[in-house]
Amino acid sequence: MLGYYILLGIIALVSWAVSAKLQSKFEYYSKVHLRNGMSGAEIAEKMLADHGITGVRVISTAGRLTDHYNPSDKTVNLSEAVYNERNAAAAAVAAHEVGHAVQHAQAYQWLTMRSKMVPMVNVAAPISQWLIIGGLILGAAAGVGAGFYVAVAGLALMTIATIFSLITLPVEYDASNRALAWLKNKNMLSQQEYAGAEDSLKWAARTYLVAALGAIASLLYWAMQVFGGRRN
Repeated sequence: MLGYYILLGIIALVSWAVSAKLQSKFEYYSKVHLRNGMSGAEIAEKMLADHGITGVRVISTAGRLTDHYNPSDKTVNLSEAVYNERNAAAAAVAAHEVGHAVQHAQAYQWLTMRSKMVPMVNVAAPISQWLIIGGLILGAAAGVGAGFYVAVAGLALMTIATIFSLITLPVEYDASNRALAWLKNKNMLSQQEYAGAEDSLKWAARTYLVAALGAIASLLYWAMQVFGGRRN
């Protein structure tokens, strides 16, 4: 277990470093005010209109960096700062979330696959590790095959959650690419503003990359514990 705690520590440290960098980037680019004077909500509404998307609402949600697109009720949820502010960071986030709405409208395959996996992941993620640990303890204590199969069941559930993390990567990167392409093609931002939006989204994407790498590392660790112990 010591190895696992070391792995968790490394993942947590890298995740903290990337998140801290993202926070600092957003703080910095929040001071780069837009020459067009548009708020994040207005940016989102215009991008939706330019893509011919109707029936999607842009709403304000409480919190910081709580921005997301909800495909179930077709809402672009922008945190209060993004919804109201008129800066490069707000423009980047608003356009990114509308990028998900565009994906939904165009039936982007990775988003469709990710959405279908959400119910499974909601069940699998909270219990997978406990099943693995419980199976290993049962196997060590009783020396019976049942413990191994319980642990394997936990690994199967953890694999589902890991695949979900991997599928999230193309979804997030594509949404950012759609956002940046629209911002550039429609001349929504000046060169400086665009550079800030691009840098903000780059660091936001890295948080998902770190999460995916962490999920893979955890899965490999527990697989070695389960199958390594079986060989011994």
